Amino acid sequence: MARFRVPPIPAAEITPKDVFLSSRRRFLAAAGVGAAGLAAGAERLLAEEKLKTVPGKLTTTGETLTPLGKATTYNNFYEFGTQKDMPARTAHTLRTRPWTVAVEGLVKKPQVFDVDAILRYRPIEERVYRHRCVEAWSMVVPWDGYSLSEFINACNPLPSAKYVQFLSLRDEKQMPLVGESGFTSAYSEGLRMDEAMNPLALLCVGLYGEALPNQNGAPVRVVLPWKYGFKSAKSIVKVRFLASAPPTTWNLMAPNEYGFYSNVNPTVDHPRWTQRQERRLDSSFFPRTIATRPFNGYADLVAGMYAGMDLRKNF
Repeated sequence: MARFRVPPIPAAEITPKDVFLSSRRRFLAAAGVGAAGLAAGAERLLAEEKLKTVPGKLTTTGETLTPLGKATTYNNFYEFGTQKDMPARTAHTLRTRPWTVAVEGLVKKPQVFDVDAILRYRPIEERVYRHRCVEAWSMVVPWDGYSLSEFINACNPLPSAKYVQFLSLRDEKQMPLVGESGFTSAYSEGLRMDEAMNPLALLCVGLYGEALPNQNGAPVRVVLPWKYGFKSAKSIVKVRFLASAPPTTWNLMAPNEYGFYSNVNPTVDHPRWTQRQERRLDSSFFPRTIATRPFNGYADLVAGMYAGMDLRKNF
């Protein structure tokens, strides 16, 4: 499959991984996290060699990265609280091992993948993507994983499969705030098959060279940088291949606000706010307000999938 590339982020703007890791270790030591504490966390951390980045990235943005601290403490994960700062404080109850992902529907053979088998299936690479939330804030994050298309090929979908559905974990014991989320069933998202097979779509297992924190969707999620963030399903436990579009959580809850496609589109406002601008979370104290671009700036790589569609109707 052809790989798309755009100019890389200047090296001077990226914090070297060894500097980040050494700073993290100093922080843990200062916080009094001893060997026992580190060992307890080892069961959910991926081996570092699994998250080594490859020299060539599929795509980068040419923009400064969002600091790690902001990317991991300003999150949407309603099963752990509806305020942005809550998941980082409450998601420690999520147990990410053991973890399996069941594959069902229009496939040659239903199967169940262990998350560590998913990790070993393909070499991990790093992709720096813009991440645009429907509430008009955005980040630039180095995600770690491999093409979603690789995983889909391993699932052996039938030719009749035209859509793929992702279902997240729903467990009231591990997610004590799920009852306050407003979700009446497991979080559901879906894609057309050509969207899922697009080279930009990422099966994600880490960020900043380390395992996904719970609040960011551990242990496995998808990242779809040309769509609003809620389309990138977190903590996936089931993948279904279907002949027709699956129901999706936010589309069911508020169909006039959240469409099935949910492509970033500055010309289609949310009923309660404009989508023409976004607040970029970066190293500055106050978020910068910048103009939103169609498909979040990835139009050259994805717009062809929607040729001839009315994107105001198919929002």
